[in-house]
Amino acid sequence: MVATSQTRVNREARLWPVVGRGLALLQSPLSLLIDLATLPTPGCLPHSSPSCPPPIHTHPFGRHANPGPFPASYPPGSSTYPIPHSIVPYSPYLIMDQDASSSGGWRFAQCFGDKGEVEDITEADIISTVEFDSTGNYLATGDKGGRVVLFERNEMKKTCEYKFYTEFQSHEPEFDYLKSLEIEEKINKIKWCKRQNAAHFLLSTNDKTIKLWKVFEKQLRVVSESNLLDGQRSIPGTASPQHLRLPRMERQDNIIAAVPRKETYISADDLRINLWNLDISDRSFNIVDIKPVNMEELTEVITAAEFHPVHCNLFMYSSSKSNIKLADMRDSALCDKHAKMFEEEEDPTNRSFFSEIISSISDVKFSHDGRYILSRDYLNLKIWDINMENRPLKTIPIHDHLRGKLCDLYENDCIFDKFECVWSGDDKHVLTGSYHNYFRIYDCETLNDVVLQADKSAFKAKKIGGPLPGNKAGMKNGRPGGLRENMALETLDFNKKILHASWHPRENTIAIAATNNLFLYSAA
Repeated sequence: MVATSQTRVNREARLWPVVGRGLALLQSPLSLLIDLATLPTPGCLPHSSPSCPPPIHTHPFGRHANPGPFPASYPPGSSTYPIPHSIVPYSPYLIMDQDASSSGGWRFAQCFGDKGEVEDITEADIISTVEFDSTGNYLATGDKGGRVVLFERNEMKKTCEYKFYTEFQSHEPEFDYLKSLEIEEKINKIKWCKRQNAAHFLLSTNDKTIKLWKVFEKQLRVVSESNLLDGQRSIPGTASPQHLRLPRMERQDNIIAAVPRKETYISADDLRINLWNLDISDRSFNIVDIKPVNMEELTEVITAAEFHPVHCNLFMYSSSKSNIKLADMRDSALCDKHAKMFEEEEDPTNRSFFSEIISSISDVKFSHDGRYILSRDYLNLKIWDINMENRPLKTIPIHDHLRGKLCDLYENDCIFDKFECVWSGDDKHVLTGSYHNYFRIYDCETLNDVVLQADKSAFKAKKIGGPLPGNKAGMKNGRPGGLRENMALETLDFNKKILHASWHPRENTIAIAATNNLFLYSAA
């Protein structure tokens, strides 16, 4: 046989032998599995070297703020925590492009996906999560069909554009015969892990199983020509390959969060939070358990969880009772007692039948320096100072215009929609979504905001009015008063909603999931 060969690059996603049960992924900031039985006592943070320069301070809220004594070892009057440089992870907010427009400079960049009408969209094609990696050069999306799609930055373009990288099936539908429960293949969350050599590692989860994937490129030599006659083969056929079976971590979870150095992560379900190590798939540590002895006494569930971006011992979780709890793993193995609880007292005059539903927190995020917390409930976006528990620094109304339609939203189940929120790379802007494919970018410094629409018919962002200046038209009591007047309630399509988004860690580029389309926008 005479044959010629050619070399081509093949991208492969392989299930790595470390996987876990989960509905949510959350990673802690140090690359180690913490032995909860031998944790240091609370307040004993590592001491920084006297020769270390103070941390660079770029946050809009913290330049002149006095954070107060938290923990007790923090010096009074300091504006940032004295974190030793040896444990400070890479901080993308320090090098973000500062020249990007803070209000009206946003423009449409790209769109991936089918241009069909919402009524024609297959349920499996709806995007359920989107996440940039730590460099911003790669972008991952997951959908309700259990697929993960990766995009790579196009270096041939001067602008921030991406191209298809690879796609693989992450989860398949399952059935729990003990509980008679069908488990969807929907990807609830994706988290990028620390890159090793040329391979990418990422975690994906559905309602039951967390999987760790290794994505890499390899060169294949394929036969392009030969002198064999058609139908002839010189090598006998081999047996059919067996499926590679790898261990999986299985449990009812729907949230995951990882540490910056990405060797440990936490998973959360409605009642528990577990701490995992990427190298150990058959066991985890239960660090939060709110399950009552009698399930009839259940009054709240866990809705979101997040590790502190700097301190590996701190994490927070939110609940359906409109509070956020900050816990310290140095205090005890089971963090049944919180270190802090962030909760705003409700005005009794505003209480209604829907109060508990609309006040349930759907998402929480730490700022990149760990000083502030961003939370989202159905009506509002809130920014909290980690040292002020009784009220948020800022409350940004998002759905004030929907207060009169709560009955209708309850009937069509839209009132239970879970909107995410994100910080910009420099923590100066926040973003969240709304209905009719509207999303809102809020400037924390100037109090301006911009409302954009992901309009796939024109494949460009429609700007609804101009930016809202502080304490001018469109403000209520010194705060922006929701969406614009020309967003008439009668014309809003509640089937079109922006639930998921991600912000580039170094640039003013955002990725927006709009049903089955992925939109990219950038600011000059």
